Amino acid sequence: MKAAGTVSPHISRESTTMSKNSNSRVEVIKTWKLYVGGAFPRSESGRSTEVSDARGRTIGHVCRASRKDLRDAVEIAGKAAGAWSRRTGYNRGQILYRMAEMAEGRREELTQAIRDCGGGSLSEARKETNATIDRLVSMAGWTDKVEQVHGCRNQVAGPYHNMSIPEPVGVVGVIAPPTPSLLGLVSMIGPALATGCTVVALGSEPHPLPTVLLGEICATSDVPPGVVNLLTGRKSELLPHFGEHRAFDAVMAAGLSARQRKDLQIGAVDALVRCHPNLDSRPFDDEDHWTSPAALTPCLEVKTMWHPVGV
Repeated sequence: MKAAGTVSPHISRESTTMSKNSNSRVEVIKTWKLYVGGAFPRSESGRSTEVSDARGRTIGHVCRASRKDLRDAVEIAGKAAGAWSRRTGYNRGQILYRMAEMAEGRREELTQAIRDCGGGSLSEARKETNATIDRLVSMAGWTDKVEQVHGCRNQVAGPYHNMSIPEPVGVVGVIAPPTPSLLGLVSMIGPALATGCTVVALGSEPHPLPTVLLGEICATSDVPPGVVNLLTGRKSELLPHFGEHRAFDAVMAAGLSARQRKDLQIGAVDALVRCHPNLDSRPFDDEDHWTSPAALTPCLEVKTMWHPVGV
């Protein structure tokens, strides 16, 4: 039997000292996963990227999505597109407003993530978070008004009713800008969701934490599986596949160089995909533009119907 007060031979005295000193505790660094199909899978490649704050301290790791992760996400988004587009605008608005509610509840966490990654001031980070939540509320208000504003009855020279009705394009690929990491991403996916499209988005490469936090918000906001799919990884690796993937119906991008825009457009032409490579031509803090009907236009196509009048 051991004498009282002796240390077990399997436990070092250093470990015992550390357990008594809370300041010496080694924190568990979180690895944030992708958000695909309503779940949180790791990258099939097994790769991850270290995330550091403005002082160079490691604050986490994020999964580095591969080409296969992108293909899987597009396939899942395509399967979810029909059911999402058939939901009433009222119901889609409820879900977007729920996203705003959940973001409001995690406002301080989002603010801290923006500040940790970007290194800006607390007031700037808080301003971006507030603008993001307000942007979600604006998109929630548009869901049941899209057809009224973008649709019309056309005058024609003949005994016909001629009506133009907007419809969602389908699966939308989004390449978010480096900054603003949260507001830019939400400003691009919000119109797609409001109009009835599903989304596969690549978040900010240098500032990925807001993207993964948005995935957790979507998971608790009644967003159906597959409607929003969020990837983190390297833009240079995944950008060509966004343009060339034929299952996308539209691709929207921001924060690209002139060469990257050209490469994306060349791939989109070959794949017959609608391409909007420079959505950041209007600043994301431009409230008038990003809450207007113009913000919804890239996610819509117009169907015109002719119907005879009388017999």
